[in-house]
Amino acid sequence: MKPMPVGNVVALFISKSGVSGRIPVPTMQVDPKGVCSDKFYDKNIQRSVLLTSTDSYALAQNEGIAMDHGLLGENILMDYNPYLLDAGTRLHIGTAVLEISQYCTMCDHLTEIDPILPQLLCNDRGIFAKVIEAGEIKKGDAIYLIAEDI
Repeated sequence: MKPMPVGNVVALFISKSGVSGRIPVPTMQVDPKGVCSDKFYDKNIQRSVLLTSTDSYALAQNEGIAMDHGLLGENILMDYNPYLLDAGTRLHIGTAVLEISQYCTMCDHLTEIDPILPQLLCNDRGIFAKVIEAGEIKKGDAIYLIAEDI
């Protein structure tokens, strides 16, 4: 029996050298060094993919802070909240497998959007993952939690 998806990919983003902000893309390739064609590729495999939930944007919106998707620095925006997942938890997205590696710290640039944003999103900005199995991730792909063997 195939596992049920926990959510879906809402949007994908990459960063390019010399370009401000995140660039939306319909698909991305990932491998153990990170997001291929991203300026942070092969910089820090523990922080190679930033996952963010639409819940983060909803929290900001509820406080009157309107933001375009991508402003939180995410590579993958999902309609699933991964923030309570433990390090080591694996997600199957598209043809790739990612493993939660560490929580995301606040960046100073968030105060430029709104001074209260870092405090508001202190535990809800995003979570980092590393790539365990290379593959392709597309907008709309289902997200599955990979159960550990018991």
